[in-house]
Amino acid sequence: MIESEKIENTELIKKSVHHLEATGFENIKADIEGYETPKSYLKKGSDSKITPDIVALKNGKKYFFEISLKSAKPTLLKSKWLFLDTISRMKSDRFRIITTKGHYKFTESMLEDINLMNKEPIKL
Repeated sequence: MIESEKIENTELIKKSVHHLEATGFENIKADIEGYETPKSYLKKGSDSKITPDIVALKNGKKYFFEISLKSAKPTLLKSKWLFLDTISRMKSDRFRIITTKGHYKFTESMLEDINLMNKEPIKL
């Protein structure tokens, strides 16, 4: 999710963190208060930062998680997802999308638009 939406949706991020803890993820970092903030990446040529919503470890592999909600700025969200997918592939990490009821169709169309149809969203 983009930076401006994180404040409104901290409960969904917390719910996602609890779900990940229950499924065996550890060393969880989340971009909300009370958790260690994941590493941010600076976009070259601009002042914008890209910070994954959640980063966690499982079986020695690093996972990047993004929360997918309907957004007023889908282009910004698409570029963030593509960047995180590229970074994760370069380092042999994993990139996953988490979504919730009411946002499935939006998430699927976004993934289709950026040719990440092989990504099956985690549905909470």
